[in-house]
Order: sequence, then C-alpha cells, then structure tokens
Amino acid sequence: MSEPTPRRARHLIDPDKPRTPPNRADQLRLERVQKWVMSVLAVTTLAHLAAGLVISAVYVADDRLDAQIGLNVLAAAFGVCAVALALAIHRKPLLSPWLLVGLLPGVLGLWLTLR
Repeated sequence: MSEPTPRRARHLIDPDKPRTPPNRADQLRLERVQKWVMSVLAVTTLAHLAAGLVISAVYVADDRLDAQIGLNVLAAAFGVCAVALALAIHRKPLLSPWLLVGLLPGVLGLWLTLR
C-alpha cells in the first residue's frame, strides 16, 4: 500500500498548479489604487512642507517682513507643486483651476503673519 501524498498547505506555492495571471480588470483596479496612494503621499508630504514654512513665517521676527513674505511665497509654491504633482500622477492636464487650491497655504500664511 502506498502512502497518500500529503496535502500541501494553501498558502504555499504548488508547482503542479501555477497561479493564473490576474485579468485586465484586476490590473486596472490595482493601477487606480496605486495612483491614489502615490498622489496622497506626495500631496501630504508637500503640504507638510508648506505648513512648516507657514509656521516658520509666523515665528520670524516682526521686523523681518521680507522673510515672512518670502516664506509664505515658498509655501504657496510648494502648495501649487503638490496639486500639480497630483494632477500629473492622475494624467490630468496640469493647467487647471485646481492649481488655485495650491495657493491656500501661502494665502493663509500671509493672513496669519500680516494681521
């Protein structure tokens, strides 16, 4: 009597039954998720940088108005870059009204420093 072959655990690779490649719909779904994750990470990173510039502009001495305005302009530039990067990742036109959203860190920073 021959011994039956032991059952292979489901989480291990079975060389006798190779895994079928994912279909096109699954690949498109994965690509969409990857785009969203990439754009959220990029925008979050640049938004934190812009927020840090605004916070540093608030704490610059009041007699250094040039530094305060410069830091807020840089914050606005990084905000616009963040929005443009998200548009580029999603393959949308870069010239878009959404770029105005990127100006918010600079405008908010100017309001906080010049009030």
